[in-house]
Amino acid sequence: ARVKLYQLSKAGKLCVPAMNVNDSVTKQKFDNLYCCRESILDGLKRTTDVMFGGKQVVVCGYGEVGKGCCAALKALGAIVYVTEIDPICGLQACMDGFRVVKLNEVIRQVDVIITCTGNKNVVTRDQLDRMKNGSIVCNMGHSNTEIDVASLRTPELTWERVRSQVDHVIWPDGKRVILLAEGRLLNLSCSTVPTFVLSITATTQALALIELYNAPEGRYKQDVYLLPKKMDEYVASLHLATFEAHLTELTDEQAKYLGLNKNGPFKPNYYRYKV
Repeated sequence: ARVKLYQLSKAGKLCVPAMNVNDSVTKQKFDNLYCCRESILDGLKRTTDVMFGGKQVVVCGYGEVGKGCCAALKALGAIVYVTEIDPICGLQACMDGFRVVKLNEVIRQVDVIITCTGNKNVVTRDQLDRMKNGSIVCNMGHSNTEIDVASLRTPELTWERVRSQVDHVIWPDGKRVILLAEGRLLNLSCSTVPTFVLSITATTQALALIELYNAPEGRYKQDVYLLPKKMDEYVASLHLATFEAHLTELTDEQAKYLGLNKNGPFKPNYYRYKV
């Protein structure tokens, strides 16, 4: 969705100011990384009851969602491959201990494919044709565009609904591929989203609306903006009480030395938080 916002803005077709909430740090880390790190396993276990130790899994995309999925699967003992288009994300995957491959290099051997790219047709019909019997395909990324599900709705393939959100797609030779949630978002369709994460996301969205509503005329033009860092930090501070966490306060001398306001923001806009 945020890609479309930037495309509209670039084309001069955005009618109102817009906040890109998804790329605010609190939303990105908690909803996209930490929540997906838990909900990927929740969704897969609820639908398939499969054991992941030793399974070969390919995660398409190593952004925040992909990083969360990979971390969870690695912890269970799965053999995890990553596909990437971005050399920086690809290098991060390598440094985190994952093999970076093209999907076609591993398509015949993997047990699970998880898409996390935000793109379309990441897994094509040709690749689905080459998957082995009993493979699982699901999407954690963007709506229902990542897996070419439409190409599977053809007369030669049989669809068998085995339980809610789980379809066996059966090839003429008897091969079955397990498709989850018909290619829609696995964590929204097949698992729960923790209330803690919903709280962070809703708080971020509410503050973005308040900022746009209360801003003096002229501050925001018909463009796409990130939530001010001060507000991003405020979202985080509101949720620290959950963990009984106590932040250290800067002394006047320390604040002066760092060139900061004692009350924040504490990091410049170019700062890259833990990846």
